[in-house]
Amino acid sequence: MAESRPGNANAGKKAATGAYTPSGVSAVARRKRSYTIRLWSIRHSRMLEWFYDKFSRFFLLLHPIWRAIGYNRVEWPIKAVEKRVKGLMFDCRMCGQCVLSSTGMSCPMNCPKQLRNGPCGGVRANGNCEVEPDMPCVWVKAWEGSRNMVHGDRILTVQKPVDQSLRETSAWLRVTAVAAAEKEALMSKDA
Repeated sequence: MAESRPGNANAGKKAATGAYTPSGVSAVARRKRSYTIRLWSIRHSRMLEWFYDKFSRFFLLLHPIWRAIGYNRVEWPIKAVEKRVKGLMFDCRMCGQCVLSSTGMSCPMNCPKQLRNGPCGGVRANGNCEVEPDMPCVWVKAWEGSRNMVHGDRILTVQKPVDQSLRETSAWLRVTAVAAAEKEALMSKDA
């Protein structure tokens, strides 16, 4: 009889023994290059915070164009670019509710348990994950990255649970639309 393989190769057999193996997080399946870039992003979180601030201001300037074309029409091409860029830089899972600027440029969706507000109680003494022992805890890295950032205290802000209906949508467009609406409301209030 063949031995059990890592990941969910024998999910039914593992479930019967009580072993927990979340799908898509096997250490064997991780791409080393992507993981290396993710760690680079955390180490350079201050520079990326500065860049994102400039990028989001530029995107807000494009709001009249997005509105004229229609946010629904530009969703697909913007989402495609966002998915590639954030996938490469942060191993993004496209939850649609990006909190990278609050978590030291460490995406909490990379946590095998997908915790949004800090580490679980199973962080190992060496700072590694309890589910994937060879991987540093996403939240340990988030704390390290946030200490480099100008607005690093945003990591202390409690995040809402993930709204699954926003999965695979553009967080960039959503943030832009919300910022534009707030700006327009402020301008109409002052008028």
